[in-house]
Amino acid sequence: MFMRYFSRALSAMAGPRPVVLSGPSGAGKSTLLKMLMEEYQSVFGFSVSHTTRNPRPGEVDGKDYHYVTREVMQTGIDNNEFIESAEFSGNMYGTSKAAVQDVQAKNLICILDIDMQGVRNIKRTDLSPIYISIQPPSMAILENRLRLRKTESEESLQRRLHAAKVDMELSKEPGMFDVVIINDNLDEAYGHLKNLFLRRLIWSRKSTCLRRRQQDPDSF
Repeated sequence: MFMRYFSRALSAMAGPRPVVLSGPSGAGKSTLLKMLMEEYQSVFGFSVSHTTRNPRPGEVDGKDYHYVTREVMQTGIDNNEFIESAEFSGNMYGTSKAAVQDVQAKNLICILDIDMQGVRNIKRTDLSPIYISIQPPSMAILENRLRLRKTESEESLQRRLHAAKVDMELSKEPGMFDVVIINDNLDEAYGHLKNLFLRRLIWSRKSTCLRRRQQDPDSF
């Protein structure tokens, strides 16, 4: 049933609005995104970002990120090939125009996984996405999640915690995000995310039908 609503709503949209998904490392953003992409492969498309950091165990080039050198990425930025770019912990991250266009060309809803710097940069463009923030219930829970990963040095962990604190405060700014989801329970957070997309898509479908009716009332 849910999939049918998605498909009907999507077919009525001339160009699905992209979705910006943001949140601090450890908030569960990547897990929620993976669940959404696996369940609705024919609806959503993931914009694969570029980064200069090394791949983590299990990550695949071209799927999780495009792993490039700093020189290659800087050249792309200088050539205006990126919608947004940012630097964190000595590594560069960015979303290329080509990555978004590849998803939109398939008439899929493009999801961009970016940090707060990227959110601010995209707000200065004409991309006009839906902004969603995934946040942890508390800093203590976030720190515990990051420590359980055992992928960070203490110095790197402290940098991430500091960035997360700033992220959590900025997410409260009026107008920064359309929706903020607190990931206290993974299943509940995922249900909230799915229902959000359903409401948005149905509204887009109704708006599209209304415009068509106004332009050509005899067709209804």
